[in-house]
Amino acid sequence: QVQLVESGGGLVQAGGSLRLSCAASGRTFSSYAMGWFRQAPGKEREFVAAINWSGGITYYADSVKGRFTISRDNAKNTVYLQMNSLKPEDTAIYYCAADSYGRVVAGTVRYWGQGTQVTVSS
Repeated sequence: QVQLVESGGGLVQAGGSLRLSCAASGRTFSSYAMGWFRQAPGKEREFVAAINWSGGITYYADSVKGRFTISRDNAKNTVYLQMNSLKPEDTAIYYCAADSYGRVVAGTVRYWGQGTQVTVSS
């Protein structure tokens, strides 16, 4: 099992940048694929980005491709989401997730963080 804690959310103007971090507990972090999801008010949670255990494979939702970058540091048990050129429609609670790569991409993950709020003002 793995515990996940997100940080780095906040308020930013449109066009700005934020970097989210997700710190994982446990010595098996490097065996998990990791992902980021988000949920806007009144909407269902949606997939944002995924990264495999080594960091060699990444996958993005079309809505963030070219603007967001997911990365990981297995030595620090941490996964990151660099968000650039932010838009008001990126406003949501962002959740970190861990599981197999297939489960992360499918959204059927078993391990979730508590979420961090990102608000983009116009």
